[in-house]
Formats: sequence, structure tokens, C-alpha cells
Amino acid sequence: MRILLTGRNGQVGWELARLLPALGEVRATDRTELDLASADSIRRAVRDTKPDVIVNAAAYTAVDKAESEPELAMRINGEAPGVLAEEAKRLGALLVHYSTDYVFDGEKAGAYVETDSTNPLSAYGRSKLAGEQAIAASGCRHLIFRTCWVYGPRGKNFLLTILKAARERSELKVVDDQFGAPTSSAAIAAATTQALEKGGGEGIYHLSAAGRTSWHGFAEAIVRAAGLATPVKAIPTSEYPTPARRPRNSVLDNSKLKKEFGISVPSWQELLKECVGASQARRDI
Repeated sequence: MRILLTGRNGQVGWELARLLPALGEVRATDRTELDLASADSIRRAVRDTKPDVIVNAAAYTAVDKAESEPELAMRINGEAPGVLAEEAKRLGALLVHYSTDYVFDGEKAGAYVETDSTNPLSAYGRSKLAGEQAIAASGCRHLIFRTCWVYGPRGKNFLLTILKAARERSELKVVDDQFGAPTSSAAIAAATTQALEKGGGEGIYHLSAAGRTSWHGFAEAIVRAAGLATPVKAIPTSEYPTPARRPRNSVLDNSKLKKEFGISVPSWQELLKECVGASQARRDI
């Protein structure tokens, strides 16, 4: 199996670059080799590689900045997946792509299933939904994994932001009225690899940690897991306005993933413990 991986230096891409070689020959690219903002760059990389599987782990992920750069976000998150899908269709390759809980508006009381209506609240969410739609419209073989509150020991994410702030400030203030399931980049990469090993089951799947918490609950758990004592105060979203609106409920139902692939993602608490433990052992965080 020949695999083309985009975004090798990103949170999920870095983890995938470690796991995917067990499945076959991997060409792991960064922005200098495959730039999602350039259709020509995408086509050139795919045609040079001639992969059996394309794993698109690159994306525009600056949620708030996307409000002032909607065209760039749409080009990378909405249009580029369509180009990848066209190339995958031409080759008969499988396209693996990552989407987000932000395609939903968060108004549902329970966990979202794959068939629930989408209604993104932000430019970022709209761009990610456009990517899903472009892939589906292409008719290529595909796996789209919607995930939630992604973090890891690399890049820019909530975990690293909270750890830095907890070491520098006397108190943290974090919103407690938005809910989701923090999901580590390592868990996403592991589940992706398992799904590729098993094969089949094309379509959209929710892939997130088990359980549910608020950003405040996650922040408290991060601080404690790192052995810090910084107080974390709960505040409402109204006290922490951001350019992009976030869904109040980002919890995803993973039943379809388990039924099709036999994959059960551990609880968010377990994933956090594993991430912090492994990172401290490597002195990453």
C-alpha cells in the first residue's frame, strides 16, 4: 500500500507519520511539498506519488482568525479537499479526511450522530462542511472522520495554552457552558490506522473521546494532571467573547465507528493522562 500523507508537522499528521509506515510505503508531506492553498501543488504531489490512500491531515485550524480570512480558510478546508477527492477518484484511491464538531450549531441536547443536520456557526465551520460536501460530491472512495477538541503535545492547542498560562498566572478563567469530548491527536491517529487496517466502511464517522466535559472541566483536569495548583475559575461564554461563535454542545456519538470498525476510543480523562504522562517523560510539556 502506498500512502500520501499531508500535514506531517501538524498535531494529527505527526502522529500518523509514526503509525502509518506499519501499513505500507508512506510519503509524508508538509506545506513546502503539498500546499493545500494551491490546486496545482495538490495535483502535482498526488500524481507524482500515485498513492493507494491519501490521508489529509493538513487544514486551516485558526478558528477565530478564519473570521477575518474566510477566503483562505475556504480555499484550504473547503476547496482543497475537493481537489484531493478528484485526484483520488482518478486513481481509484481512498481519501481519508478530518472534519469537525463545528459543522453543528450545538443546539442539540444529546450527542450528535452522523446524520444530524449541519448548521455551522463560524467561517471555520462553514469551510470544513464545504470540504465534506466536496468530497462526497466527487464520488471518490472516502473516509471522513469528524473529531472534537483536538489537542496534543505539539502545535497550538488548548492543552498547551492552559499549561503555559497555569505556570505564568495566579488564576485562570475558563468557560463552563460549552461541552465536548477532548480528543488527543494520538488517539485520532491510532483509530485511523485501525480503520485502514480493517478496510471498508466508507463514509462519514464521528471519532472522538468517550465522555463529556466543559472547557473549564478540561482545564482543571489539565492543571491537575501536570501537578500544578493554579486555581481555575468557571465563567460563562458571555465573559469570554471570541470572533468565532462556538457550539454549546460538541459531543459526538461514536456508535457508528464502533459498529463498523470495532473501534472504541477511550475516555477523555484516560487520553489526557496518557498524553501528559508520555509528554512529561519526553519533557515536551
